[in-house]
Amino acid sequence: METIKVKAFGTNSSNDELAEMVINRRKVQAHDVEMEILYCGICHSDLHQIKNDFGATLFPIVPGHEILGRVTAIGEHVSKFSIGDLVGVGCIVDSCRHCESCEEGVEQFCEEGVTFSFNSVDKVSGGHTFGGFSNTYVCDEKYVLRMPGFDNLASAAPLLCAGITVYSPLMHWQAGPGKKVGVLGIGGLGHLAIKIAKAMGAEVTVFTTSPSKIEDAIRLGADHAVLSNDNEAMSNYTRQLHFIIDTVSAKHDVNTYLNLLRHDGTVVLVGLPPEALEIGAFNVVSGRKSFAGSNIGGIKETQDMLDFCYKHNIVADSEIINIQDVNTAFERLEKGDVKYRFVIDMASLKN
Repeated sequence: METIKVKAFGTNSSNDELAEMVINRRKVQAHDVEMEILYCGICHSDLHQIKNDFGATLFPIVPGHEILGRVTAIGEHVSKFSIGDLVGVGCIVDSCRHCESCEEGVEQFCEEGVTFSFNSVDKVSGGHTFGGFSNTYVCDEKYVLRMPGFDNLASAAPLLCAGITVYSPLMHWQAGPGKKVGVLGIGGLGHLAIKIAKAMGAEVTVFTTSPSKIEDAIRLGADHAVLSNDNEAMSNYTRQLHFIIDTVSAKHDVNTYLNLLRHDGTVVLVGLPPEALEIGAFNVVSGRKSFAGSNIGGIKETQDMLDFCYKHNIVADSEIINIQDVNTAFERLEKGDVKYRFVIDMASLKN
C-alpha cells in the first residue's frame, strides 16, 4: 500500500519523552477521509499507553484520540464528507462491521476486536495505528464524525472521548427530569458528566474528596456538592440517588456509593482503577442495586452526543497548549494539575 510521510510527536520507549518523529500514513483509499488535524485533546489513557501501564503498548507510539480537523482529501466513493468540512475522529477507526455489536451500532464492543485510533493493529495498512499527535489523519468515512461549528472549537475536541464516555451511560440509564444523578470525581470525565447530566434535566449531586472543588462543582452546574469524607454530609444522601456515574481511576470504596442509591439504582464505573474493587454482597442485594461499567460509545451515539453538546453549548474546560509543551502537560496530568483537559493546538507542530 502506498504511504506518505507525516510529521508527528511520539516516543520509541516508555522511558523516553515524546519528541518529533516521522510516521507513515496510507494514501487516501476509496472510502477514506484525510484531515488536517487542528486540535487534539489529551486523555489520561494516552498517559497510560505511553508509560505502558497496561503492558500492551506497541512502540513507536503516537498518542491522541480526541482528533478534530478539517477535510483535505476524500476517496472516490466517499459520500458523507466534502473537502473543507470540520470533522472528528474519536477512539474507534475500524471494526468488523458484521457482528451483532457492530450491527446494533455499539462498535466499541465489536466481537472481532475494535481498531483504535492509536496503538491498535492496523488491519488496512499493516503495522499499527498512530494517533492524533500528528499533522494529518486518514480514516474510513464510516468512523468519521461531523463536527458542529462550536464557538470554542479547540475545547470541543475532548468531547470525542471524554464526552462520549459519560454521555453514553447517562443516556443508557436514562438520566433526565425527575432523576437524581450523582457524579463521583471532578476531572476530565466528571466535569463533562456534570454539564451533560444537567443539560439532560437531571438533578446533579457531585461527590469529591477535594474541598477546593466544591465551589467549582456548582460553577459547572451541579445542584449539590458534597465532600465524600464528611460522614454527616454523606448520610443525607443515603438511598436518595437513581444513578451514580463513577469517574474515579484510583482504588476507592464503591460500597460507600452503593449505599446512596435508591432501590433499583446503579453505580456505573467509567474510570479505570488499576486495582480490583471489592463489592459487599449486601450492598447490592439490599435494594436490588447494580454495579455496572461503560466504555465510550458507538459512532452513531458519538454523533448524537456532539449534536447534543452543540445544542446545549457544552465543551470541555480546557487549557490550550503547543505540542512542544506536551511532556510538561503529561507530568501535570499525572499530578492532577489541570482543570480539566489539555488540548494541543496542532498548528504548533508545523513550526
